[in-house]
Order: sequence, then C-alpha cells, then structure tokens
Amino acid sequence: MTSDSVDAISPLGVLPPPGPSCVHLPLDVTPQELARYAVGLANARGGTVLVGAPPTQAPGERDAGELHPLMVTHAIFELSGGRLTVNVQHHRQPGGGKVLAVFVPQAPYVLAAPDGAVLAWNGTHLVPVTPAESEPAPQQDYTAVVPPDASLADLDPHEVARLRGLGHKGGLSHLPDLDFLRELGLLVPSGGALRPTLAAILLAGTPAALKAHVPQAEVCFYHHQTPDVEFQFREDLLRPIPALLSRLAELIQARNRFTPVQVGLFRIEVWDQDEAVYREALLNALMHRDYTLRDAVHVHHYPDRLEIMNPGGLPGGITPGNILRHQPKRRNPLLAEGLARLGLVERAGVGVDKMYGLLLRHGKEPPEYTTYPDAVTLTLHSPGFDAEFVRFVARKQEEMQTLSLDMLIVLSLLAREGEATRAALARALQLPEDRTPRLLRSLEEHGLIVRSGVGRGIAYTLSEEVRRALGRERPRSQPAASPRARRSALDPGAPTLAEVRAAALALAREQGRVRNRELREACGLSPQQAWRVLRRLVLEGHLVKQGSGTRDASYALGAAQRTSSD
Repeated sequence: MTSDSVDAISPLGVLPPPGPSCVHLPLDVTPQELARYAVGLANARGGTVLVGAPPTQAPGERDAGELHPLMVTHAIFELSGGRLTVNVQHHRQPGGGKVLAVFVPQAPYVLAAPDGAVLAWNGTHLVPVTPAESEPAPQQDYTAVVPPDASLADLDPHEVARLRGLGHKGGLSHLPDLDFLRELGLLVPSGGALRPTLAAILLAGTPAALKAHVPQAEVCFYHHQTPDVEFQFREDLLRPIPALLSRLAELIQARNRFTPVQVGLFRIEVWDQDEAVYREALLNALMHRDYTLRDAVHVHHYPDRLEIMNPGGLPGGITPGNILRHQPKRRNPLLAEGLARLGLVERAGVGVDKMYGLLLRHGKEPPEYTTYPDAVTLTLHSPGFDAEFVRFVARKQEEMQTLSLDMLIVLSLLAREGEATRAALARALQLPEDRTPRLLRSLEEHGLIVRSGVGRGIAYTLSEEVRRALGRERPRSQPAASPRARRSALDPGAPTLAEVRAAALALAREQGRVRNRELREACGLSPQQAWRVLRRLVLEGHLVKQGSGTRDASYALGAAQRTSSD
C-alpha cells in the first residue's frame, strides 16, 4: 500500500468516501463483478472495496450481510488465477446494517483476467490498460505491502522477542521494540500510524494475522518411511519464519541419523541430512517463494532424500544449469534484507554455494533442482556417502589451506563417475568450456587429476595418488587401461560406464522406458549407481524422466536419441 492510503473503516466506524483508494458498490453487485473491481484496484494502488455503503436500508431490510465472504474470495481467486490475496470482513454500522469490506493490496505486477483483459481503477471507473501501459509497471516487493487493516496488534510479542534474540548479530538488539522493527523496515508509517508490512507478519505475526493476511505462508511437512509416495506422518505449519525453522528442524532431526568418520584425532559426523544444508534450503524456499501464489511450501522427508517443493519457481533468468553462477536475484527484497540483518541468511547470496560445498565435502551428491513453470523442487539426496572422500578432503584441506568449491565439484564428479571430458566438467561447474582450462591445470599441478587423449577426446581422471587415498588403487596385476575402458577396481568383471549407458538406452528403446530397478538387474548395480547413470543421461538429453520418487520414476528416450534412431 502507498503511504496516502486511508483506513477502510475508522475506529469510530466512519466509512471513507469513494476515490482512488476506495470503491463503493451497490448491494445487488454479483461476486464476479466485485472481483473485477478488486483486481482493478489491485492493478492501481490497492485500497478497499465497500458493498452497501452507506447503508440506506431500513431496519430489517436486506444488507451486505447476505453476501458471504467466501463467495467473494472465491470469485477473486478465479479471476486473478489465485494471484491476489484479499481480506474480506463484515462491519456493522451504527444503524444496525452490515457493510462488506474487501481489503485489497497493491498487486506486485499487473493482473490480467483469464481472457487477457487488464483493468485498473482510475478513481471513478474501471478502465482498460493496454499492454504498452502495463509493461513498465514496476515489480513491487510483495512483502513490503502494508495490508489496509493491519496494526501493531498483528505482531506477536513473543515472536518479536525471538527476532530481538537474533538481532544481536546485526547490532540491533539494543533498540526498543518499535525502533528495532522500524530499523528492519518491518514497520512503516501508513494512514497516520505505524503499521506492519507483510514481511513483518511473516517474521513475527500472530496466528490470526498469518491466517488473515498470508495463509499461503503455510509449510506442509510429510514423513515417508519408504521411498514411496505414501506418507506416514503429516504436520501443517502456519507460523512466523523463525518458529517454522525451529519446528521443521525438530521434525527432521527426530528422523535423522549420523555416521562418525574418524580423521586422525578428529571425528566428523556425517548426517543423512546435514542441518546446515537443509536449514539453508528451507530458508531459501521461504525467502524466495512467490507469496502472491496461494500454494504452500511442501517438505517431504524420505529415507533416501529430502524434497522441498516451492511455489513460484526460480527467479527470472536463473535455471538449474546456471544457479551457481547467476547473479543473485531476490523475489522478496524486504524479507530477504530482514533475514540477512538478523543473521539468518548471507546477504551476498551464497546459500546455494554453501549447500554445494557442505554436501560435496561430506562425500554426497550435489543438490538437485527440478523446475516447472510455476514451481521448483530442491532434492537433497542421502542414500549414503563416500567416507574415504570425506577423509581425503579433510586432509587435503589442511595441506592446501583451502579447496575451492570448483575444485570440490571436479574431484567429487571424478570420484563418482571415474572419468569425465572437459565438456562434462564444464557442465558440472556451470561454466563455459573455455573457462575451465585454468582450473583443470591447477588441479593437475597439485597432482589431483590427470588427463589423457588429445583434442575433443581429452578425458580427466583422478591421479594415482588420489585413487590410493580413496582406496581405489588399481591392482598390480591389472594393466593400465584407458579411462573409457577402465572397469571397477573392486570388481574387474563389472560393466564399464559406457556399457551401462548403452544398456540403459537399449532398455528404453526396446521397452519404451527403463526403470532404476531394471537397470540394476541388467548390470548388477546398486540403486545409487543406477540413479547416477540415469540422471547423467537425462542431463545430456538422451533420456527424459517421467514420474517422481523412486518407484514411480521411469525414463523414456529423449529427443536426441529419437532423432538418431530415425
């Protein structure tokens, strides 16, 4: 809301007159027509829609009480495609009649009707907005919106105290409550009083305020005892973000396990789900989700993975293939800034790097992002880990003082796959291929990797020293072989990577699809080994994943393979 917004109904019950921030409609208005005015007002500056104001009916005659709030919210939901959240209330006037008030926030972007029409309220009428006029509309920060009927009573003192406990990290804890909240940008002057923004309600709102203003801030947690879609436990949470994080950590830790890894005199605890990683993932979901959508965040805890399903997808321009390198984008700047100043997140946007680094240091797969037009799913896999890789990284970290994230990505990929071309390493690093030589030369100079082949046939493997450190030294009786023909040192009879890939494509071609179980049985692999091969074939465009989870997922031929077959 803008600072010149007026209250819908004053404490004395006085109704505001019609104008740029208030629309008066008659009693015979339909919910669908009312929805048009609400969307038009949201496309302008936001405000209030009043039905039956001023009440002119005699006692006992019909009033706005006959218009049910659910009918109104449903009509607005349908017209705006679920992107406009309003608050609908009845107010009884001194004469006894009821007025319906619809409190409408300013939309963060232009809302179009299903037929493509865009309307805006000009203070007296609904007027069409042409595409040329709507294009320059600024992308407003939705969490900076001030709900028209919000007040200080919408903030929970206990949650404000929780924020103050975090605020010492940013040097804010010495401030009085109101100054503390104003310094964070959570309280702003509006309508002659200090009022909370949606970011304030998300961080310290009462249960009633969250339900009234941002019910979509709910997080649904599911625990699955098996990798199947069936869940055994569910808890729906609508709480301020710090309280949400605390409860979600309790739910995940209650079903979490760790394995100790001894490195010299020190012990490293490798958890199925590392708290620092999933906390960062949850914070990213809550900070960057699209709060204009009515959907909740869904967290699924499986024995072999944690999935966080987030409404709104990745911010514009960011994809799973460039998320490590793309300039950070904040969908909700005020909320993100508040979380950063409270010390909950890094201001520099290094959350994804942090997750990558922690997972790779613990001998695990990097995080996996799956995008949809209006959502994104982050998967943190935990089917096991490479203990020798954990020890190797810990020792090498001391010796070299630092192992950069890029070095970890290369070493982790080669430890998992055995060998990789420069093009494959560039994809894993999310860099253009011509920007990888310096890094790869540095790894060669440190004796960590070696290369073979020439031109486009160059391939990289771990050095003999690293293989020995990882317990993968080639038996003396086995002659040296090229990386592409090399078989497992633990099982010389195992199929090569090329043979497993060929088997997966052959099964998909013959049966129309291939499953993890079928590839395991055909090649004698573990579930994780089969999954790695299938995922790599998907990333390269040879296969297309269908379904989700472990049991339901199958893989069909991708466009590249269909073209080559034709």
